Amino acid sequence: MKWEILHIPGKQPSTLEQSTVDVLASTIEPKLANILVRKLNQIYPLEDIRHVKRVRRRSVEGNIELSVILCLSGGCDNHMEGLSEDLLHLINVYQLKPFKAKVAKFAATSKEEWEEQCKLWPTSYHPPNNPDDIVGFSEEDSEMTFNFMKIAIKLTKFSCPVGKIVNAAVIVDPLSREIIATASDETCQRPSSIFSEPLATHSSPQSNTNGSIDCNGGSAQKLSPDQYSQSYTQVSCLYPWGWMAHRPDNENSTNYGWHPLRHAALVAIEKAAARDRHRFPSSASSKDAFLANDSLQDPSGSSPAKRQKTNNLEYEDIIVQSDHANGAPSESLRPYLCTGFDMYLVWEPCAMCAMGLVHQRIRRIFYAFPNPNTGALGSVYRLQGEKSLNHHYSVYRVLLPETVLHEVEH
Repeated sequence: MKWEILHIPGKQPSTLEQSTVDVLASTIEPKLANILVRKLNQIYPLEDIRHVKRVRRRSVEGNIELSVILCLSGGCDNHMEGLSEDLLHLINVYQLKPFKAKVAKFAATSKEEWEEQCKLWPTSYHPPNNPDDIVGFSEEDSEMTFNFMKIAIKLTKFSCPVGKIVNAAVIVDPLSREIIATASDETCQRPSSIFSEPLATHSSPQSNTNGSIDCNGGSAQKLSPDQYSQSYTQVSCLYPWGWMAHRPDNENSTNYGWHPLRHAALVAIEKAAARDRHRFPSSASSKDAFLANDSLQDPSGSSPAKRQKTNNLEYEDIIVQSDHANGAPSESLRPYLCTGFDMYLVWEPCAMCAMGLVHQRIRRIFYAFPNPNTGALGSVYRLQGEKSLNHHYSVYRVLLPETVLHEVEH
């Protein structure tokens, strides 16, 4: 099997049997089609099923047969019960004979789904837009995606005892192809302090001259492909309550680092923020100090929130000029959260991590393995299709052949 990149749509695909609705229809004479469609659109427009075509044309025993939808069915055995007077009058005038039929309740989201719908009754199909970040990966982009996923898989084994696997995350800038941050689950760490970890240990995996991947200078544990089918109780998104089993008896112990919220995606976000603070130390401190001083000395008595909103651009200009004078990187170059970045995860994230990535303005998410327990991007929920959210990212699953797992070991 070759590896593939599959787009995970925001809408859950449903079987045709679960997404149909009953309508009343009637066979008509072809010469009456135009006038009947015009009158029916006035009497009973199909507002709720606009994707369904009003007229069905098919060949029956070599003859062309036309059928027209009259209205939605009320579900009664008597087809004529509950119909409006105008519709009853139209049926009587043209001597129509209503019958019940099934049509697709929702518009098709793929060509295959549309073909299935048309077996019941013709529908309209409008293919989705084709932006570069949805489909159409070039060979170069596909190879880049594959390589970053291999790095993420490598991290699942890094610093883990033999036989133990955790989830891992890699944040990438797709424009520069730079790794912004890497992380793995830290919900049930071995004795160490995860909160006092120096920034130097946050470095990204680098490629050696021989092509192998070295994670922070360490050698990763090797696992056979068979071990990927074991129980992954330490994968935080897969088992969000698993940290309780590894919780120390002494909650005040300072020698044991654990936290139930430190899933790989959230740790990677934290490291990306730490990276920005490290790269823009003067601009961040100058801005905070400038706003703090102004809030204490403002004679107008207006609220700090309102002053920041009205004069924010002025503050930004002053800070940028000051940074240039001091030789520091411009604040204008500092990314806003993780806007435009891609996230590579070995396991599909849970709802908590998926929402964290929404707030971070991640552009695309790639994951290798589905999460049947708490997966929020295809397996259980599909947050990427939730219209109420103020940001939406594209989601892909990377299908990996078994040979890739062998390659990652070396």
